[in-house]
Amino acid sequence: MGRWKPPPPKSSPYVTPEGYKTLQEELKELWLRRRDVVKALAAAAAEGDRSENAEYIYRKKELGSIDYRIRYLQKRLPKLNVVRDTPDTGKVFFGAWVGLENIADRTLIEYRIVGPDETDAGKGWISIDSPLAKVLLKKETDDEVSVMVADQRTDYLVTGIRYVGSD
Repeated sequence: MGRWKPPPPKSSPYVTPEGYKTLQEELKELWLRRRDVVKALAAAAAEGDRSENAEYIYRKKELGSIDYRIRYLQKRLPKLNVVRDTPDTGKVFFGAWVGLENIADRTLIEYRIVGPDETDAGKGWISIDSPLAKVLLKKETDDEVSVMVADQRTDYLVTGIRYVGSD
């Protein structure tokens, strides 16, 4: 069998200013890290037989993963649209912090809708391409939404909407 994988679905080209800055910093750090890995790879290659040299094999794989990420970021960064403006409306759009109440068990959660390159479940940041974010777009406070994930329906009540800088 071959290694062919279907291409991933196209993701939205939106990013917050903080997310864009983070991606730029990651690219700079990767270039610095790559320089160190290349030095270590050269030192490992100088040790002789490369077929049984664990350090050489490890550094080659590490260099490959760094180069892959650098190529991705170099292609992705110019295509991104940095969303700086926050809407004056009380509706959910990109960059919004959305407070939700699970109607079934009355638990409260809060998510921020961000670009696919900056999602972080630990921070409560969800991609604008996620099923939940798609149903939340253009909703207002006190609207009810239903989302289907893995054949399970969950109903939420929008309890609040805020944007960074409007705290």
